[in-house]
Amino acid sequence: MAILEISHVSKFFGGLAANSDVSFTMEAGMIMGLIGPNGAGKTTLFNCITGYYPPSKGEIIFKGRRMNGLQPDKVCKLGMVRTWQKVRPLAKLSVVDNVMVGALCRTNSLKVARAIALEQIEVVGLSHKTDFLAGSLPIGERKKLEVARVLATKPELLLLDEVMGGLNPAESEEIVRLILDIKARGVSQMVIEHDMKTIMRISDRIVVLNSGEKLTEGSPEEVVHNQAVIDAYLGESHA
Repeated sequence: MAILEISHVSKFFGGLAANSDVSFTMEAGMIMGLIGPNGAGKTTLFNCITGYYPPSKGEIIFKGRRMNGLQPDKVCKLGMVRTWQKVRPLAKLSVVDNVMVGALCRTNSLKVARAIALEQIEVVGLSHKTDFLAGSLPIGERKKLEVARVLATKPELLLLDEVMGGLNPAESEEIVRLILDIKARGVSQMVIEHDMKTIMRISDRIVVLNSGEKLTEGSPEEVVHNQAVIDAYLGESHA
């Protein structure tokens, strides 16, 4: 069953097409990788999908519902939420208070929100930092905090924008395990990531963007051996 359908989506800024006629379907329960060179339109597409930008053309269909024109808070309440490349926690609040902000999307009760927050803090492995100020966390733990905060909204579809950016190999491995654990919990995910070994490992299917257009899509093996992808993005070292 399709959880997300992107149908002929374009996004123009003045005369510039950041996305042009992009179409693909994402099945529920899967991890879809979204890759492409810098400037390919990946983050713009995330913004269109989650309501931060209205698409100039085309349709975003989530769980059978047309999402065009819905604000991000409405999109979140319907079960779709994203993270950001630059992590900006509420630095002067504790870890648990940061995650409660996400949980308050689902409840007006502070007690219930705290219980949801503590559960998600445990999922991401930050239980030992519950009462620490978010601003005191190193980058790897800030990334986990952001994931906990979006998980607290109880999403059905989670969009992760370079969640491993700036991390060392050990920290990245922890995020990979977290992504796979989230999948096992039944949450569908779309992941922007530049490291091909990582995207090959976690993705069920990959969509490749180039200059705002969809270059191709397929299984990880199909994509990594696609000559057009090699020419546009991977280079000979990945052939």
